[in-house]
Amino acid sequence: MLLHYIDLSWRSIKNTPVISFLMVFAIAIGIGITMTSLSVYHMMSMDPIPHKSSQIYYPQLQVMDEGNDWYSEDNLPYQLTYQDAMNLYNADTGVLSSPSFRSGFSVHLNSPDIKPRMEPARFVTNAFFEIFDRPFIFGAPWTRDDQENKPYVVVISKEINERFFGGENSVGKEIYLDNKGYRIVGVTEDWEQPVKYYDLNNGAFVSPEQLYIPFTIAPLEETGTWGNMNSWKQEPMRNYQDLLISEKVWIQFWVQLDTDMAKEAYGRFLMAYMEDQKARGRFSRKKLEYGLRNVNEWMVYNKVVSEDNRILVALSFMFLMVCVANILGLLLAKFLKRAPEVGVRRALGASKRNIFLQHIVEVSVIGLAGGLLGIFVAQIGLWGVRATNPNYDALATMDWLMLLAAPIISLLASFIASLYPAWLVCKTQPAIYLKSQ
Repeated sequence: MLLHYIDLSWRSIKNTPVISFLMVFAIAIGIGITMTSLSVYHMMSMDPIPHKSSQIYYPQLQVMDEGNDWYSEDNLPYQLTYQDAMNLYNADTGVLSSPSFRSGFSVHLNSPDIKPRMEPARFVTNAFFEIFDRPFIFGAPWTRDDQENKPYVVVISKEINERFFGGENSVGKEIYLDNKGYRIVGVTEDWEQPVKYYDLNNGAFVSPEQLYIPFTIAPLEETGTWGNMNSWKQEPMRNYQDLLISEKVWIQFWVQLDTDMAKEAYGRFLMAYMEDQKARGRFSRKKLEYGLRNVNEWMVYNKVVSEDNRILVALSFMFLMVCVANILGLLLAKFLKRAPEVGVRRALGASKRNIFLQHIVEVSVIGLAGGLLGIFVAQIGLWGVRATNPNYDALATMDWLMLLAAPIISLLASFIASLYPAWLVCKTQPAIYLKSQ
């Protein structure tokens, strides 16, 4: 029976090509705009590392004296001081952890054949790669011994490796960052994350760094940060050492806690650390506070998906409703024009149910065509988003879930639009159209 209804639908569409095209076009435009905003929202809000997002945590410490406020929702600074980050990292907690911050270098091979190019870099420990499951093409992270005793090593990205070494295995070769040579120990696969969740302080949608360098090099080379640096008190900054012992917050810190018990134990460790620092003259608030949020909680805390994004999705669905309203008018005109035909079919024995299902199937065919065309319109919209903001390259895309959602939303919208016209035409009285003229 379904095949019969589809055949009738196709014949009806061919008999009214203009109205059918207008309906398909209206649905396609509505779906295209809706899926453009919905796809961006979906990529923004999705879990970036679903297999272990509940095991990776970001600690915060309340370092400010009484009477000082921060601009976060719970008054905790977003980052750590250098001394706190190193104290937490060097503590004997038995868990994986890594401080990090963003910087950059002029990258070259100390040869006139290849021009230097400024590239972003991230200072991390070797545990960073394990915490975030970074895949390697060649080599591996540096060892703890390299980190402590032979720190001038580097992990480069696939892009850097292809540009300077033609994509070959470059492990063991030397690359220059500014005026210093570094030994390559690993090459990472491209990290196409829609949200740069491991460093939301310096832009949630900024591209990942191309170079990864041992954190221990920073004080040796007195490397400055390319990220945010904030402070709540006035302190003299005569040299780099003053920065390292200051209360300026500029270091991100991540720790892997595999169980709830590990999280509770680490929370107790953070409180004990703060109490120890308070005894040393820091953390002078009456009530010591810390934060410990996993990846998804950290994204919500930093408002990666803003209220503007939600409003944009709501507006796009409202636009789709306008398209549905226009389709309803076209369906009324199309179905009521066929009232004599329906009257004859009713007189020949067709039930209201059969008539209703036939029209629903016809609109579903139109809706499916509009949904598929809407995917193409959405791709144009997403291309426009990527063209206007290069940082949205990994964000303005449609994954398989959005590709599946487009025709489903289109069918649902078409079904809603067809209910009243299909019900109205089913009420046709056969006797009206069987009277002799």
